[in-house]
Amino acid sequence: MWLVIALPLLGSALLLVGGRRTDSFGPLLATVLSWSAFVVAALTLVAMLGMDAADRSRHVSLWSWIATGTFNLEAGLLVDPLSLTFVLLVTFVGSLIHVYSLGYMAHDPDKRRFFAYLNLFVAAMLTLVLADSYLLLYLGWEGVGLASYLLIGFWNWNPPYASAANKAFIMNRIGDFGLGLAIMLMFATFGTVTFAGVAQAAGDAGTTTMTIMGLLLLLAACGKSAQFPLQAWLGDAMAGPTPVSALIHAATMVTAGVYLVVRSAPIYNLTPDAQLVVAIVGAITLTFGAIVGCAKDDLKKALAASTMSQIGYMMLAAGLGPIGYAVAIFHLVTHGFFKAGMFLGAGSVMHGMNNRVDMRTFGGLSAKMKTTWITFGLGWLAIIGFPFLSGFWSKDAIIEAAWVGEGWRPWVFGGITTLVAGLTAFYMSRLFFMTFHGKARWLEHDHPHESPATMTIPMVILAVGSVGLGAFLKFVGFSDWLAPVTGHAHHHEPVLPPLVITALVLTLMVIGVALAWVRYAKEDVPVVAPEGSLLTRAARHDLFQDMVNDDVFVNPTMSLARGVSNDRGVDNGLMGIGAGVAGLSGALRHIQNGLVRSYAMTMLMGIVAMFLFVWMVQR
Repeated sequence: MWLVIALPLLGSALLLVGGRRTDSFGPLLATVLSWSAFVVAALTLVAMLGMDAADRSRHVSLWSWIATGTFNLEAGLLVDPLSLTFVLLVTFVGSLIHVYSLGYMAHDPDKRRFFAYLNLFVAAMLTLVLADSYLLLYLGWEGVGLASYLLIGFWNWNPPYASAANKAFIMNRIGDFGLGLAIMLMFATFGTVTFAGVAQAAGDAGTTTMTIMGLLLLLAACGKSAQFPLQAWLGDAMAGPTPVSALIHAATMVTAGVYLVVRSAPIYNLTPDAQLVVAIVGAITLTFGAIVGCAKDDLKKALAASTMSQIGYMMLAAGLGPIGYAVAIFHLVTHGFFKAGMFLGAGSVMHGMNNRVDMRTFGGLSAKMKTTWITFGLGWLAIIGFPFLSGFWSKDAIIEAAWVGEGWRPWVFGGITTLVAGLTAFYMSRLFFMTFHGKARWLEHDHPHESPATMTIPMVILAVGSVGLGAFLKFVGFSDWLAPVTGHAHHHEPVLPPLVITALVLTLMVIGVALAWVRYAKEDVPVVAPEGSLLTRAARHDLFQDMVNDDVFVNPTMSLARGVSNDRGVDNGLMGIGAGVAGLSGALRHIQNGLVRSYAMTMLMGIVAMFLFVWMVQR
């Protein structure tokens, strides 16, 4: 199984060390090595399916990593249904994105470096999900952060793109700080940081300790998965090449937080308070992302808002405990296919529209880009929960789980997930109709055309997954497959009958699609966006999240930095210390005058002072 990580890591190393000498074959080599990792993962799946459920968790020891005193930590891999699910998703979708990139980046002079970073991204994510300890997971966690920084800022000659990479990197460091503290707390409490060791000892720790640990892990998850309040970086991350956006949003980075929470189930099962906070954060984020998505005119940023909202669904499900762990991963897998397909579709639209992303200058593209229109359309139907497509099975499972419980929780969480399902149908239909339907609003120099086969074939494969993957996983028993890791969730009836919940969701979906059709397909869409209401303006500016961050964190920090860097701050203080030492030296140097009788008098005064001190102490 170590080959799954080693193959893409080898590709990254060869392309970076080989330099320009690998330009001619480097991108193809990186793609082949990524597919090779998928083949290894698929063969592992076949082997695991032949085992009993109780035997489907294997520890693969690699080498002794940290050995000091009585503490010994091996670098090892944990191969079980949860980690293998992520490995298959990352390698398959990631490899399709590699193939797509062969066409998308064909004319970029630095494409060899781009593919090296893609391989590094895949290898880091695979390290993260295969690690058998929180410390090795942290290594992959930071590798994902590094790779995302390199890819988001790939065209760093453009200052806004470089700034977007910095923003993503810095905001993720806040979450990473939480993960680092959580690992330190585990070591101090349990004396181990392995998943097995923590799970075994968790029951002996105090509730307060476990709650703090769970909240620190949630802080880490909020950074990587762009959850409230660390979500501001996600929209700006669209600065990178579109294949990067697909990789970040579908198969790698933003799914890492959900994986961390589900993998840490033994901790969250012992701390209901931290578990509740996970669900609340998910509820806030899925609503936040949906509102923002309703007003974005940038195609990729609208999809980014959608990702934020859908990951919020998964996080909320993970916060529901054993009834939600499996459905969170179920939606994560199906979302990986239809969101990757739509991001690659967005790249295809940009390819045919002079690299523009403003949907107000699109419209009518269904006649010119039929493959892109059909594949994107299937992803759109999947994400809005159209009956019997992938999203219908996975997202509705989360909504039904949210309606389970006692007291206020099912009414709040169930109500939010149901209402946002209707909002999802509206903003995703708005995106689809503005891009492919209605009156053509192209600019004079536009000549929309379909993308080459290297780009459309991955889109077709992902569209097939958007249609049938959900039903396939549902009927082969995906929840039972994950049960050895997530536990068997006992059946609980929601407070509303399941048929009523489904009817509500479908009704809201139809209303959302109809409103979007009337407003953005049937009626003319102005090329220049109207000013709109206060809520519309707020949504266009991400509900003013950057302004809040600037006023609360950035500006005070910059003021402090400026204050301590001028003459009244650190410089003045250090100069004062230096001047004081120089003055004292100038006074003391007069004592060293070279006269013996002066030294004798000084010694006599010292002796008298010592006798006086002893006499006073004895009294």
